[in-house]
Amino acid sequence: MKKMTFLLLIASLILLSACSSNSEKAATTTDSGKKEITVWAWDPNFNIAALKLAKDRYVAKHPDVTVNIVEYAQNDIVQKMNAGLNSGSTKGLPNVVLIEDYRAQNFLQAYPDSFHDMSSTIKATDFADYKIGPTSYNGKQYGVPFDSGVMGLYVRTDYLEQAGYKVADLTNIDWDKFIEIGKAVKQKTGKEMLTQDPNDLGLIRGMIQTAGSWYLKEDGKTPNLAGNPALKEALLTYKSLFDANIVKMNADWSQFLAAFNSGAVASVPTGNWITPSIKAEASQSGKWAVVPFPKLKNIPESVNASSLGGSSWYVLNSDGQDTAADFLKETFGTDQELYQDMLSKIGIVGSLNAASSGKAYDVEDPYFGGDKVYKKFAEWTKQVPKVNYGLHTYAIEDIMTVEIQNYLNGKDVDAVLKDAQGQAEAQLK
Repeated sequence: MKKMTFLLLIASLILLSACSSNSEKAATTTDSGKKEITVWAWDPNFNIAALKLAKDRYVAKHPDVTVNIVEYAQNDIVQKMNAGLNSGSTKGLPNVVLIEDYRAQNFLQAYPDSFHDMSSTIKATDFADYKIGPTSYNGKQYGVPFDSGVMGLYVRTDYLEQAGYKVADLTNIDWDKFIEIGKAVKQKTGKEMLTQDPNDLGLIRGMIQTAGSWYLKEDGKTPNLAGNPALKEALLTYKSLFDANIVKMNADWSQFLAAFNSGAVASVPTGNWITPSIKAEASQSGKWAVVPFPKLKNIPESVNASSLGGSSWYVLNSDGQDTAADFLKETFGTDQELYQDMLSKIGIVGSLNAASSGKAYDVEDPYFGGDKVYKKFAEWTKQVPKVNYGLHTYAIEDIMTVEIQNYLNGKDVDAVLKDAQGQAEAQLK
């Protein structure tokens, strides 16, 4: 009887194992043999639109694969990913997820075993160098770099001319020259040079990356505020912009857009993703130009190139990972024609080096006086300094936002950086 019971137990375990195996297979393969993957991303007019183009091209070659695209707000994706991975399971999570570059290291370092190693699937050297830092960890390439957040300085040529300047006068300049020209524009036209929300530190980020510097040291963990010459110079420059009375204040995104769409400011220094928003005001066609982002004057390492934003694609180690990896490889990882379509149809400047030329990049845009602005952005993408965004970009900015308000209200810059350093060290232990 004991022997019979033991044999029945063994048979039951074998049956359960077989059922488990079939259940796992069913997660990615239907009864008809079709494979299925799910992708999470945000922004229907940008990332989701790009996904749909990629899906169409991939499925045309792989009719046995179903690609499900799910849209969530970025914060919701972060929350769902953390909740799922904290539980030690990928159940309920996608096969592919879009992660902002500033947040990537938080996920890769906290859950290194949850992400699929893409080192042998794509070539990291095929992408803009500055995108590799946030998408790799411990010598392995996990992310497939996507859009370039390369920055430019959008300028109103008519306002410049009224002040006695030409586009060439703003090309490859430093911030001191920008302020000098901004004062002249304000005097001659009554227009502020730029619009800024003091609580949005995107401009500070752009400034320090021109020097290959960040809020954190090379380890991506240690605060690098006090004693950071690039950050100090950026703060001094930032305050000089306000002191020069050439900044139109804004409090949110809609006010930011309204400032340049209404013609109230003469320039917009930000990421290339703002191009569609600038072109939204048809009456200003032919009155805009784009030149390189200004550099920091007193920092020798500073260059006229930087980045703001940008994101990359990641595969989770779960059922369907091979299909998911192949989807990324054949689309965002290598497909030059896809990048042409993304640029011409959506306005996305990619970070795949081989896709930085072609008919879409050679288009002369009448809105910008017939200039090939996307070709410029592609060239500048290759020049952006590589930095380690690390683990605490947003945590440190929460501290810096308060301290910068104190600085603008009269607090000494060294005291600001010292106090911010102390707070960061205390909070991020």
